[in-house]
Amino acid sequence: MYRQLLRCKIHRATVTASSLDYEGSLTIDEDLMERAGIMSYEAVMVSNLNNGERFSTYALPGTRGKGEIILNGPTARLGVIGDKVIIFCYELFNDEEAKRHVPQIIQVDHQNKAK
Repeated sequence: MYRQLLRCKIHRATVTASSLDYEGSLTIDEDLMERAGIMSYEAVMVSNLNNGERFSTYALPGTRGKGEIILNGPTARLGVIGDKVIIFCYELFNDEEAKRHVPQIIQVDHQNKAK
């Protein structure tokens, strides 16, 4: 049996920009992606703390060290600059792996720098 567990999350990141005309995705500072273990084009779930929206998309790396969290394409309609979001990744684990698993939790400051 496999169980879907939280693998990682970036907690309370601040949306820095949005681009409605982009074809889609969520741009995340490459430092944060690396630290969380999120790969380019990996599926992510996003929860907007300001408006309650919850959506899935895929991650793209932003400029390293710039703190970018950018809502692209249709996701640009689900938040505004300054909103706080939680970015989640899930993974399937067998029962033995699940018993040992500890998710990677990345807390960030108001500039999206890992604490």
